[in-house]
Amino acid sequence: MIARNANIDLNLLTALDALLEEESVTAAADRLGLSGPAMSRALGRIRRTLGDPVLVRAGRHMVPTPRALEIRAEVRQLVEAAHMVLTPAAPADPARLSRVFTINANDLFVTALGPPLVARVATEAPGVVLRFLGESHVDVPILRDGAADLELGIIDSREPEIRTQELFTEHGVAVVREGHPLTTGTLTARRYADAPHVNFSRRGRLTGPIDAALAARGLRRKVVATVPTFAATLMMIRDSDAVGLANERTAASTIRALGLRTLPIPLDLPPMTMEMAWHPRQEADAGHRWLRGLVRAVLEKAVGGLAAESPAGEGAEPR
Repeated sequence: MIARNANIDLNLLTALDALLEEESVTAAADRLGLSGPAMSRALGRIRRTLGDPVLVRAGRHMVPTPRALEIRAEVRQLVEAAHMVLTPAAPADPARLSRVFTINANDLFVTALGPPLVARVATEAPGVVLRFLGESHVDVPILRDGAADLELGIIDSREPEIRTQELFTEHGVAVVREGHPLTTGTLTARRYADAPHVNFSRRGRLTGPIDAALAARGLRRKVVATVPTFAATLMMIRDSDAVGLANERTAASTIRALGLRTLPIPLDLPPMTMEMAWHPRQEADAGHRWLRGLVRAVLEKAVGGLAAESPAGEGAEPR
């Protein structure tokens, strides 16, 4: 078994590489931005470490010893490898990527973003597979655990290290079938409350911000059902007089495709911030950075008006 010296200064490799390349203490010092005495001290330490003079005087020049000639190529390779390890990763080449990225989002986001995102990936990165996960009815640390690479939507992760980036702000709208009674006349808060409602909640909640806003006016709505997916909400709305709730921008194309109508809700509801979240271990990963940029580009085209990024291009902070 080869004994390893834990006290070896790996900076000496850089100095040794410069000395063997220049065959001059002065030239090596200039190359590394050191003083002549500092390089001479480094050469002394190299000699003591290797047990070899490395460079010796031959007239007015210095020449390498046989041991120095033997290790010169290996020293060069080691220094180049170290520089590669300590250099920031280059931007990913999508055409060469071969990865599976897991994205966690509700079906509203997947419906709006999925088709154009999959199409872009198929064109730019044919070796990439996108795996979409539906939201769970319970909160689990999927980013921390590595079960997902990216989360999209209203981020309520409680892990303090999670990185988030605001994408855009959403507002809620009422969704009804074509010809619904609420599409005629003025939609008042009372008429809205008196209609049957279908909730879209991954946790199965029967109440939410709408109920708080109605209560402030002394009103209460009747919820006839709560379902875990946006698609189920739309199907129920299409075939009944029920009223649903959707995100104005994200759901627009899906609602139009089903021949449904949106109506402004006559209540003062808080806006919803749509975000993108990931674990900091993915922060500098070239492939993940490419995916985040692609998601932003596709969303910009799909919904428009994304929040500005920071000068560094990320705009992300740990929660």
